[in-house]
This record gives sequence, C-alpha cells and structure tokens, in this order.
Amino acid sequence: MEEVIRARGHEHVSAAHASTFEVTTDDYLTPAGDCILAVDADRAPADFDPAFVEACRDASAAITVTVEAGGHRDSVVGRGDPDLEFASERSAVGRTSEYVDERTVLVGAAFAAEGFDRDLVAALADGAEATVTITVE
Repeated sequence: MEEVIRARGHEHVSAAHASTFEVTTDDYLTPAGDCILAVDADRAPADFDPAFVEACRDASAAITVTVEAGGHRDSVVGRGDPDLEFASERSAVGRTSEYVDERTVLVGAAFAAEGFDRDLVAALADGAEATVTITVE
C-alpha cells in the first residue's frame, strides 16, 4: 500500500537535521526548519486511507519514504509502531528514534534529513516540485 504527497522545495531547505525529516503543508520555511524537505504539501497524515494507517501500526511493518525532485530520488526505510496516530493535518515526520506523536509516520528510520542525497537536497533548495511516496509492507 502507498500514499503519495505532492509538495515543493524551498530556498531554505537545508536537510541538516540528525534525527528527523519532515514534509509540511505550510507554504513557508525558515532557516531554523532544518528537518524539512518540502513545503506546500497537498496532503497530510490525517488524509491517509484508514487501511494504510492500520498497516503502519504493525511494529513489524517496513515503511519506505521515497522523495523525488529535480530528477533525483532517494529512499529511507523505517518501521511501523502500534502508537502511530496519523492525526496531523499539517505535517508528516519520519524519525530515527522511537518517539511517536500525531505527526509521526515512521520510527527507526535508517537516517534523517541529513542523510538524504545532497543532489536531491540541492534540487529541493532550488524549489523543485517534489513527490513523496510512503509505502508500507
């Protein structure tokens, strides 16, 4: 199962955060938002199909987030958790930690914002259109 989010990069995308990455429906980004990969997302976790959400609540679920922009693509894998809420109407966050809140879409990610391909990050910083695909198995 998968959910697809359309968003765009922003001049302040730095992807420097060591423990999270985020895609937000906000249409702006300040330099302090160093975990944010894309803004102006057309969907948030609260919009996801209930069957997808339920599949992600399995602690053994493998969840992959793939970000594509400007001809570049990178993926990170994490896992599900029974406490995932998918309640946020604003942003989707992947975490290297076990922390869960209403924004969290996966935990135990192999890397965070700082681990994404730098050519992809540069395209996002140039404002490229982005497609974020979240897949659960």
